[in-house]
Amino acid sequence: MSSMRSDYGRPGRRLKNEINVVPYIDVMLVLLVIFMVTAPLITPGVVELPSVGQAASVPITPLEIQIKQDGSVQWRKRESGAQFVEVPRNAMAQTILSVLQPDQPVLIAADGRVPYESVVKVMDDLRANGVTRLGLLVDQKSSEATPNRQPAGR
Repeated sequence: MSSMRSDYGRPGRRLKNEINVVPYIDVMLVLLVIFMVTAPLITPGVVELPSVGQAASVPITPLEIQIKQDGSVQWRKRESGAQFVEVPRNAMAQTILSVLQPDQPVLIAADGRVPYESVVKVMDDLRANGVTRLGLLVDQKSSEATPNRQPAGR
């Protein structure tokens, strides 16, 4: 009867208090391989920036909208001798559209102390009424004493 052993003398099985990280490492390595294979296949977006030579020549004389510090709005054609004409803000878009030619740019010149919100409202109003070519005028810093106004964008 010595062949029959009882389990009373042997200590019981203990639970491990450890996390088995091997499956997590396997998943991480599989994801790493997937990312390494797919990363070269993703092409970044290509942005074609205009060169300085292209931006300097304007084929059509643009219209200029000027926003003064007090919030008043004026406009003119950017030709020699053209005078600014005051226009009410609520009728500005209709006035500009009545004299705007197809594909003619509109430039916005705002006083430096005008709140940014006012400039954005003018731009939004023009875009909502169909003006597609908008730009901002800025003063270029140069070594000369007189700064030149240049369009900042299209």
